[in-house]
Amino acid sequence: MTFFRRTGRATSIAAGLASLTLLATACGGGSDLAGGGDEGGSDADNKSINIALIPWEEAIASTNMWKVVLEDLGYDVTITDVDVAPMYQGVANGDIDLFLDTWLPQTHSDYWDEYGDQLEDLGYWYDNATLTVTVPSYVEDVNSIADLADDADLFDSRIVGIEAGSGLMRTVREEAIPTYGLEDYDLLESSTAAMLAELDSAIADEKPIVVTLWRPHIAYAQYDLKDLEDPEGAMGEAEKIHMVGRDGFGADYPELAGWLSDFQLNDDELGDLEQAVLVDHESDPEAGAREWLAANPEFIERTLGDAGAELDY
Repeated sequence: MTFFRRTGRATSIAAGLASLTLLATACGGGSDLAGGGDEGGSDADNKSINIALIPWEEAIASTNMWKVVLEDLGYDVTITDVDVAPMYQGVANGDIDLFLDTWLPQTHSDYWDEYGDQLEDLGYWYDNATLTVTVPSYVEDVNSIADLADDADLFDSRIVGIEAGSGLMRTVREEAIPTYGLEDYDLLESSTAAMLAELDSAIADEKPIVVTLWRPHIAYAQYDLKDLEDPEGAMGEAEKIHMVGRDGFGADYPELAGWLSDFQLNDDELGDLEQAVLVDHESDPEAGAREWLAANPEFIERTLGDAGAELDY
């Protein structure tokens, strides 16, 4: 199973250009998009919506869940796969209507500073998003990032990281390593998939390993992991995952904006949704979303109110 993670400013030019090409192809180039433009209206008039998807675990799960719900309520939903920088550009330009996975106030702060005044903040749906340095739980004597300084040999002086330009790697490199005196470690730049493969291999052999990770993540449901304590706060505080819409979103989709304002998931609910979408139904994520919705009628009731009565899972 291959996942990717939140790429930051250092995303390669080639990847950015490829994403821009994909965005232009998928979106048709601007105000001709259904649901786009500056004209007001109601959900009855705007039943077509374009939702951006950056393939991060919680985004895959939540976006597929909303796609299922909205299509069952009569919306025409287009999912646009795109990288993070062109995604913010696309929403700011009105080429994309909605994105469900903005981390604030820290991880996406650069993009928010640049584009925030062109976006509508539709509120947050998850409030415990954290960047972590993590070991398997069987590594008994290491409980804090501070403990790593005296145990470099145990981990072969390696912290297994993800994409070089990610906000997580920047935080470990610029904050955690100098704060806790971890200069003897090599912070390995790789990819999320490569990091998870190394984690899986180490756990299979019960070998020590330290990785960069984040919550929410499906790995916590798959493995017995321990986030290292961060007494100096180098990894930052817990963040909220916000939904953002293009300018005019609330006016064009007042009913949907109301549903989104009531959209909340706790740790257990999100973990179960990720399990259903990313693991149990990896090849058919919408089937996983339907399975989760069928098992969580209280979510439909509290989020959709009377409109949820139309749905039968």
